Amino acid sequence: MAFTSELIAELEILALFNLGTTQEGIKVHHTAAPSAIAAAHRLHEKGLINQPDGGYLTSLGLDAAEHAQVLLTILNVTEAA
Repeated sequence: MAFTSELIAELEILALFNLGTTQEGIKVHHTAAPSAIAAAHRLHEKGLINQPDGGYLTSLGLDAAEHAQVLLTILNVTEAA
């Protein structure tokens, strides 16, 4: 399985969520990049967010966002020389 541009766009949306609170959502505005708008729609269709333009994470979405953000943290660590 490969990371497609569509999956990467979805991961980027998931990375925007503040995992410190479930009371904070996001809004993907109509002026956002078309790839971001489409990614939000796909995440909604997959049941990860509660609105097609963002909103709040569902329970499954919270799990996915946690994994996505942990992966980003791991991959962004630079090794000590």
